[in-house]
Amino acid sequence: MPRTSSEALLRPDLGCLAFEYSMSAASQGFIGRQVLPPFSTALQSSVYPVIEAGTFLELAETERAARAAYARGDWQFGDDHYFCKENGWEEPVDDQEAALFKNYFDAEVVAVKRATLMVLRSQERRVAHKVMDTAKITNAPVAKAWNDYANADPLADVVKAKEAFRYTVGLKPNALVLDEDVLRHVSMCAAVMERVKYTSPNAIRGELTIEQLKAYFGVDNILVAGAVYNSAPRNKDKKIETVWPLDKVLLACISSGGQDLKEPALGRTFVWEEDAPGELVTEQYREEQTRGDIYRVRQNTDECLQFPGAGYILTGVTTGHSANDGFDLP
Repeated sequence: MPRTSSEALLRPDLGCLAFEYSMSAASQGFIGRQVLPPFSTALQSSVYPVIEAGTFLELAETERAARAAYARGDWQFGDDHYFCKENGWEEPVDDQEAALFKNYFDAEVVAVKRATLMVLRSQERRVAHKVMDTAKITNAPVAKAWNDYANADPLADVVKAKEAFRYTVGLKPNALVLDEDVLRHVSMCAAVMERVKYTSPNAIRGELTIEQLKAYFGVDNILVAGAVYNSAPRNKDKKIETVWPLDKVLLACISSGGQDLKEPALGRTFVWEEDAPGELVTEQYREEQTRGDIYRVRQNTDECLQFPGAGYILTGVTTGHSANDGFDLP
């Protein structure tokens, strides 16, 4: 129903739709909010704690003599700053189009879903760029590219990364993050099938399940990225590219979420609750000069690395691909 006021109206009913849609987006390969889980904050900008690499590795004498004081730690958190920035997208719904198609779909629902998808895709790219940054996160090349099916040994590469993890920060990674194309390459490797067949005799090459691969790699979680976008200019032939790189995978300690910043985890997404409660805000306003309603979805966030040592990037995972190599479509 068209509105008569140009003042933006908060639409919590559509906000619930946007939130539910964002939750279901994880099944479509939008994994950014799992890699850097949201942390609600009352401040747009502030200091957050950074855990230094050696904090959990200190070995000290703990024996206490009678009447003596206990040994105690004197380490301190480092700190960094976050600054939440607003990201949003608007979709117009023309009165004539809404009336013309009302028997087929609800125009405002379609508008909100599209606006939500635009915001989520932008956030997904920010997270991917942040956590796959080899200038900030320790990295090493794999021995053989994982699309070299006859010679690659993905498990050996991941085991070496786990060893580096242990002897640099003393942590055990709980997640492997990779694009679905890379996952498919893993399922095609001869070395992978040779090992998996003993625990899963019915395993099908190229179609290994997440549970089978979690057992193979020895990780609690495998986060599979599937988000794509069209990088071609408007009105040009489509060029579909992956948001997450095809030549890198990330081994990481991922936060369990919640309001605890003390756990040693890769990072968090700070969400300014005062401006954007619930992560995504949906609003509507009237634009009379175009005889339509405008639907806006927005957020106010900063995606931050809290402990870069809780990540390890394997590079050169596939050959023949750049970080975001596109596929041309007619």
